[in-house]
Amino acid sequence: MPRVEDTRLLTGRGTFVDDIIRPGMLHACFVRSPFARATINGIDASAALAMPGVRAVFTAADINPEVKEAWHAVAGKDVPDTPRPPLAESEAKFVGDPVALVVADSRYIAEDAIELVDVDYEPLPAVADFRQAVNSDVVVHEEYPDNVAGGMAGAPPDEETFANAAHVVSEHIYQHAHVPVPIECRGIVAEWQSASDELTIWASTQTPHELRAFAARLLGIPASRVRVIVKDTGGGFGQKVVPMREDMCIMIAARKVPAPLKWIEDRRENLMAASQARHVDGDVRMAFDADGTILAADIDFIQDIGSYPTPYPVLTTAAIGMFFPGPYRVPKASFNYKTVFSNTAGLAAYRGPWQYETLSREILLDIAARKMGMDPVDLRRKNLLRRDEMPYFNPNGMPYDHVAPIETFEQAVKMADHEGFRKEQEEALAQGRYIGLGFSTYIEPTGAATGHLAGEGATIRMESTGKINVYVNGGSSGNSIETTVVQLTADALGADIDDVATIQGDTAVTPYGAGTQGSRSAPMTAGAVHEAGSILRKQIVTIAAHMLDTDESQIELAGSRAVVRDDPDKSVSFADLAYRAYYEPQMLPPGTSATLEATARFTSQAPIHWANATHACTCEVDTVTGHVTLTNYVVSEDVGPMINPNVVEGQIAGGTVQGIGGALLEHQAYDADGNPLSSTFVDYLLPTATEVPLIEYGHIEVPGPGVGGYKGAGEGGAIGSTPAVINAINDALAALGVTVTRLPATPATIVELIEQATSKDQKWN
Repeated sequence: MPRVEDTRLLTGRGTFVDDIIRPGMLHACFVRSPFARATINGIDASAALAMPGVRAVFTAADINPEVKEAWHAVAGKDVPDTPRPPLAESEAKFVGDPVALVVADSRYIAEDAIELVDVDYEPLPAVADFRQAVNSDVVVHEEYPDNVAGGMAGAPPDEETFANAAHVVSEHIYQHAHVPVPIECRGIVAEWQSASDELTIWASTQTPHELRAFAARLLGIPASRVRVIVKDTGGGFGQKVVPMREDMCIMIAARKVPAPLKWIEDRRENLMAASQARHVDGDVRMAFDADGTILAADIDFIQDIGSYPTPYPVLTTAAIGMFFPGPYRVPKASFNYKTVFSNTAGLAAYRGPWQYETLSREILLDIAARKMGMDPVDLRRKNLLRRDEMPYFNPNGMPYDHVAPIETFEQAVKMADHEGFRKEQEEALAQGRYIGLGFSTYIEPTGAATGHLAGEGATIRMESTGKINVYVNGGSSGNSIETTVVQLTADALGADIDDVATIQGDTAVTPYGAGTQGSRSAPMTAGAVHEAGSILRKQIVTIAAHMLDTDESQIELAGSRAVVRDDPDKSVSFADLAYRAYYEPQMLPPGTSATLEATARFTSQAPIHWANATHACTCEVDTVTGHVTLTNYVVSEDVGPMINPNVVEGQIAGGTVQGIGGALLEHQAYDADGNPLSSTFVDYLLPTATEVPLIEYGHIEVPGPGVGGYKGAGEGGAIGSTPAVINAINDALAALGVTVTRLPATPATIVELIEQATSKDQKWN
């Protein structure tokens, strides 16, 4: 079925935060530091306050003391966290650090007024390169004198295995910083009702209920006095999972101004200050026997977390190490990492935040195959896990189950016509053309049942007309939960699709849910709808059986009707059944409830729903200009049974395009002093239809352990695509002895590597 939200969105009738207009609404704009690091000696707001239309200028002294609690559910209240003041206090720590907040009658006035706020900065040396930050003379936070936020290590490397292996392949792989770039930047409207001490928030967020709980904690008021309303969200990709520092400022300032307060982030702010992502530097190695069987794997890396990372980055970064063995049969594995502060924007989640484990492993496997004289396809085929090996614990303790990685791989190999391409590649090379084929295979945790992510709520109500509304936490950010929840509910109750609608994103009427994150929407929402639907279905059957004078076991529900199985002519419509329950409840048998509503909270018993996929990419590289043209793209993915194939493939496509951008174009770059070099779309390049080929999809369906066997599909495309593209480039340039291990693979980078390889050959000759 088509997506139910498309008509609204494609005709311009969506409601985003900037569409919210409240009576007398005021507008906020942030004064941001122009320095990567500077002491703030004083702030003079008198000139700004004298400007007509300016209502207030708030500094850290006004805002920061109002914070009561500022922990996020993703980490919990008892986990030590890194500093996160709403406004910079004594020191600005990156270019774009919010220093003051101007409130005015219009955004235009607020924008002009920030230029009149005189901040006395004393510039200080900054550390912009996280690889130079450990034990640097420049300290980002006094609480962390070595600039290391934390780290973790698994079992130590088995050096004996590496020493005795027939083949050991090691590489240093650097992934640059790039960012989510949602089409709608961050934004929030906060309205404080002083008479009732109530706060209403309209926000661009992936997690309405978490924003509500956070606001209550932040302000020290009961959650019952906070209402969050989320209509449409123009993309999130992880950046909008948790409230950030600017959100804290607006929520606090809303209690200090006489009218609703709106802040809408512009693109320059988003690229400069919203977050950074990826940005990892590491050494990876694998040991193989003489036949190419993997014996051991090791990864040692550091990740840049900027100045103010989102909650507890030490733990989330651990996933890179834990997942490094991937979907392969790896007997021994080890990892070690550090998370490192720098004077740049803070780290935030971005669609598969652990993606470096796949990037580094898959690049390494291709390099290893070439060094062993094997085709990368043969090396993967030898080591990928099979369905009959499940359950399988990777050496770091990750419990794989309900997956068959070799099957997605073989499907992708066939779809990409591997053998045919190798013949074509030989012919192209003879003509002086460089074409390549790259693969990337990964396994991904979806719907991980940890902490608050383990549960999800749903309310399903049959209205007096017989129509059905399903209420879920939501977070409509492009994942089409609107469509899938309608389908799930229709299936659960035997209703016509057209008789079901959904209400989402309003914490006043929807049950608690953890929102859109961690590829959890499909498995967790399916569970919640199943729980609530089972209760309501039983009640519908009870009422229908009485109306049709038959046993409950004889009732079937389909087409928005209750039908007697052995006598299909006897039936009652949902409309008539609802009329009886709402308007003639006295005609029901004594003790029969007339309630046609059920609320349930699903708690997942499966710790993780594992999805997996293989990406295959072909490309041609112009060795003179360094330009890469992607010629074909294939994805074979296992997300279990697909609730809606269009939605699944849309999710794969969106993530794949982001990964292509991360491989070739996107780069959140800084100079040595910490000045951002890509704060507009002139410098931060995004993929368009020109760079992205048509994507062909294949599907393997291995049902997961939860309700319906559904698995998540939100993050996979962005995990598998970057390494597939890089491997295709490296395959194309293998004849020249060129290997890209430092991203992005820009034309300049490729030309430089070709020139280096050429000069090396000339030297040896």
